[in-house]
Amino acid sequence: MTEERFLVTGAFGCVGAWTVKRLVEAQTPVWAYDLPGDPHRLRLIMDAHSLARVQTIAGDITDVEAFERAVVDNQITHIVHLAALQVPFVRADPIRGALVNVTGTTVVLEVAKRHLEQIKGLVYASSMGVYGPASSYPPGPLAHDATLLPPTLYGVYKQANEWTARIYWQDYGLPSIGLRPYVIYGPGRDQGMTSTPTKAMLAAAVGRSYEISYGGSALFQYADDAAATFIAAARASFQGAEVFNLGGSTAAMAEIVAAIEAAAPEIAGRITYLSTPLPHPPSVDSEPLERALGPLHWTPLQDGVAATIERFRQAAATGMIDVERVLG
Repeated sequence: MTEERFLVTGAFGCVGAWTVKRLVEAQTPVWAYDLPGDPHRLRLIMDAHSLARVQTIAGDITDVEAFERAVVDNQITHIVHLAALQVPFVRADPIRGALVNVTGTTVVLEVAKRHLEQIKGLVYASSMGVYGPASSYPPGPLAHDATLLPPTLYGVYKQANEWTARIYWQDYGLPSIGLRPYVIYGPGRDQGMTSTPTKAMLAAAVGRSYEISYGGSALFQYADDAAATFIAAARASFQGAEVFNLGGSTAAMAEIVAAIEAAAPEIAGRITYLSTPLPHPPSVDSEPLERALGPLHWTPLQDGVAATIERFRQAAATGMIDVERVLG
């Protein structure tokens, strides 16, 4: 079997949707694995013809038998594991959060272990949430081997997944790559603690005021770029179980607002932000990732913000996005 056959868990989420979109555009067979629900993020970024080529499997990531059937019955060769509950949902229900984020990842690793000869690539999403506050680290970009000091249960669960993947390599020879996104932005990013800059872009697109829930500086990654990186990691001929920080654009929140105003001048002065920064270092050393995968493309911040606002304008005009649901 030489044909690539991708399975994307959490395919109805933001990065999942962009990953599916990229694979469909490349005419790579892809199966979207997620709970039953409305794939509104897929519809937001894909046309009807492309959507019709997505093969959907309704399944719970904590159900090992269902997930194994999906992998075996469809002869899956590459797994992109993105299914997870984000910080607010874990905080609201820690037990459910552990089941989805920790047990779910263990299910993926266990099934891949059982079918080592079939699975050619496995990548999973960790998070910058495994790191502590910037004050805990030396000045400058965060080192690849910086100490993990997660300040939330979400971060603790992600750290557990990283070590679980390492043990699966140590004990069973299962290779994997974990990637740690920071602030993902772009169409479809409508949930999670760091989603409010994207919500501000939607507000600007429809002429509304909006206050971003944090400030300071952070590392921003356009969703399409993140998806491309996950796909590249799944395809990498990698031996081991390593975790890498993603690159992107380090920017202060004032720069995000300036980029929004440049793309939507009519909104000038109506997008604001709180001063409290995110509880993690604002920049990382992403060279180890590029050494492992090769050169990666990161969309310039102004271009990514402008593309996001333009897509939101089109979606709002055609009823493809529920503005009230997203902006609350």
